[in-house]
Amino acid sequence: MTQNQSHLLSDNELDQVVERLLALTHTKKIFTFTGTLGAGKTTLIQALCKTLGVTEPVQSPTYTYMNIYKTPETTIYHFDLYRLSSYHDFVEAGFEEYLSIPNSFCFIEWPEVVQSTLPVNDTCSIFIDYHEKKRLYTLSYS
Repeated sequence: MTQNQSHLLSDNELDQVVERLLALTHTKKIFTFTGTLGAGKTTLIQALCKTLGVTEPVQSPTYTYMNIYKTPETTIYHFDLYRLSSYHDFVEAGFEEYLSIPNSFCFIEWPEVVQSTLPVNDTCSIFIDYHEKKRLYTLSYS
């Protein structure tokens, strides 16, 4: 059964979305972030990484496709798939193996080329839409 939660929040209320997502990290290891350019995907990932204990700067890996962040408790693989055109490209780049590494998380921006192949029980999809100085965050997961 798929669950959906929507939250219309201002940027200074981002911690509420982070709290809800962190509550899911016991069962979800893959988090996808969908939204238009400037919707706030990277900003949300930065807040998540900070809360998880990442101390280094978190930036979208637009040109490198993936950044890796380590904390004492976990490893975070942050993908930006904007420039990939197919799931085949994702596999050819060797990224598929990161989806199943124990004690890690995958944060995927622009997940459209891989979304249908991700394990449903391990994935939470976050849709972000910008509305009059507030963002609508919709979380979808099984």
